[in-house]
Amino acid sequence: MTEKMRIMLGAWSGNRIDELLARAAKIDDTGSRIVFLSENFLDTPYRESTLVGDPRIAEEFVVNLAALDCFTFIDYIEAMRLTSSFQGFLERLKRVRYREGVVSYASRNHFFTDWREYNGSFVSDATNLIGKGRVRQALKTLNRRSDGSLFLEGIPVRNRALEYIPSVMMDQDVLDELHNGDYAGIYTDVDGLDVSHVGIVIREKGAVYLRHASSAAGSRRVIDQLFRDYIKEKPGAVILRPRPQ
Repeated sequence: MTEKMRIMLGAWSGNRIDELLARAAKIDDTGSRIVFLSENFLDTPYRESTLVGDPRIAEEFVVNLAALDCFTFIDYIEAMRLTSSFQGFLERLKRVRYREGVVSYASRNHFFTDWREYNGSFVSDATNLIGKGRVRQALKTLNRRSDGSLFLEGIPVRNRALEYIPSVMMDQDVLDELHNGDYAGIYTDVDGLDVSHVGIVIREKGAVYLRHASSAAGSRRVIDQLFRDYIKEKPGAVILRPRPQ
């Protein structure tokens, strides 16, 4: 059965995306390609809940480049860096967002570390490599709140071990190990969740930034923010590194 598709490109067009992806495909370095692609979405408005589907409403395959949340932002960039055409982007997005490319609410990657588990051909967990022995381990029961209720109805509870770099350990030695285009998940202590936010690591003129779709009242758009400033009051970070394709 063909899935229902909903495409909202905003200021973009299929032809413009073809041109963007053709240019990006000529950039051999994976991180530099992600930097190039993502900078084209700076200042794109923030909007949550743009995807369609839940246990009662059939999942639709949504592409909304007019407004992004933190996770759809990295969804789109990861799919774009894997192809050189708009049509290829659509097919890659199915593989990035859904397990085995099956468009359904149940197979959607709802958690950041789902990428580590199910998109291993695209990304690897680089947290321990970057953390240089400073990482901490956590065992998470994803999707179950501390009171026993579920964050997401219709999604199984999963026990998952993960590692994160505590923000207090995020010194210059650790920052120097971050690569352009790394995907950073902001670790959370909240029961049932792995991260509270996600973004892309950007290195520019000796500084390290987090490029992310910010929901902060003064932003509400895709911005660059100094990584250390953003994370200093957060518990830590999980880093996934895109694999060259």
